[in-house]
Amino acid sequence: MLKDPLRFWAVVSQAAGFTLIVLLETWLGRAQAGYWQIRVLVVMLAIALVIAVLRRYQQRKAQRLAAKRRQLLQDEAADD
Repeated sequence: MLKDPLRFWAVVSQAAGFTLIVLLETWLGRAQAGYWQIRVLVVMLAIALVIAVLRRYQQRKAQRLAAKRRQLLQDEAADD
């Protein structure tokens, strides 16, 4: 988990969000906590979306680099 910073931040953000939701329920009670819990959930979803976009960007970057390496190896093999 520590080798992948995006996974680390995804787990930390979701754990913090769920903990905050439970704490709000405990401190404020069911009637008043709902307003804040929805906002915490929206923030959690937004963070998850940002992390998903960043992960996709990293995957595409790795695919481009791998394709470039393959092309260089093919060009070198063709030159020999």
